[in-house]
Amino acid sequence: MIRVTIVSPNPALRIGLREMLGRQSDIKVVGETIDLASVNENETDVAAFASVSSVRLLESKPAFPILFLTDDAQTVRSILNSNLQAWGALSLEATEDELAAAIRAAAEGLWVGAPSLIGELFQNFKRKESSNEDSLVEPLTAREAEILQLTAQGLANKQIALTLGVSEHTVKFHLSSLYAKLGTSNRAETVRRGIELGLISL
Repeated sequence: MIRVTIVSPNPALRIGLREMLGRQSDIKVVGETIDLASVNENETDVAAFASVSSVRLLESKPAFPILFLTDDAQTVRSILNSNLQAWGALSLEATEDELAAAIRAAAEGLWVGAPSLIGELFQNFKRKESSNEDSLVEPLTAREAEILQLTAQGLANKQIALTLGVSEHTVKFHLSSLYAKLGTSNRAETVRRGIELGLISL
């Protein structure tokens, strides 16, 4: 059971989210609060955050994944630079199925975003000067590039292994190599760095 805390100063939004999530058999709303600082980390697997104007609160780096609900691409840019372990970004108009799927992905430690919100940001990162690539310790192998691309799509290690026809151990080995080459320590940082270097294509 995925325990979710709804975060929003807007009572109507909290009610709407609670009703949508309440119909999911594997998701349980365990609390509601008006800000992230009030979330009980010990009882929360994912926070559904519909108050994205307060992204500055992320300086505290909460331990739980956060699903942001926003239609502001600039806010998503701030989230992208926050180095959270896992997060998602969906439109406030997201369907019940999209909301539930994003929460499940975040609970598994994956990074997920609606194309309408993150597509433009990806393009902007890809347009950066290619001189950034000089910061790589060494070039990526073809297999590492494949795994980086699939990681950016939100696939878990097992899904990547099935897609490429290799073992999970092999995927983990290549991820470790990616961390070393890109100077990162987790999947979210690795994807962000890959975008910055133009190594991830849409």
